[in-house]
Amino acid sequence: MFEKRIIIDPEIRHGKPIIKGTRVPIEVILGSLAGGMEINDIAKDYDIKKEDVQAAAEYAMKIVANEDIVAYA
Repeated sequence: MFEKRIIIDPEIRHGKPIIKGTRVPIEVILGSLAGGMEINDIAKDYDIKKEDVQAAAEYAMKIVANEDIVAYA
């Protein structure tokens, strides 16, 4: 789902992932979620759709799921 809603364009926000058709960075959406904001409130505040917020969370989950884990002593 997130592939249709999130783009990475080196000409927009230095290539950071954003919601397609906006300049809203995924990291801002994730920060809002981490801060305890409700999905509907985030969508309203950034003038995006609820599905865009969900796509941001899915994008982050996919990134973390594909990370190589390095144990630190």
